[in-house]
Amino acid sequence: MTKAEVIAKISEKTGIQKDDVTETIEAFFKVVKDSMAEGENIYVRGFGSFINKKRAKKIARNISKNTAIVIDEHYVPAFKPSKVFIEKIKGSKKIKEELAPTE
Repeated sequence: MTKAEVIAKISEKTGIQKDDVTETIEAFFKVVKDSMAEGENIYVRGFGSFINKKRAKKIARNISKNTAIVIDEHYVPAFKPSKVFIEKIKGSKKIKEELAPTE
């Protein structure tokens, strides 16, 4: 599902115009990006958490030059779904039907 499809679905379900939904979604994404860039995690109860995960310093290999390079410790954005979210996906009949082996 694309962002445009999400916007269309929200607009359809709420009756709010697509332009307003687009503006709201874009503002949400901007707040998430800006907050995480400042080191703040975002917790949405019943949905999940947008967190900064720390990656430790490590030595990697450049295969083409056969040299070792050092990758400093850094942070990467991550999403951790809530237990409610996980249970909803686990209990989804549609996903189970798609994953079921067909004979």
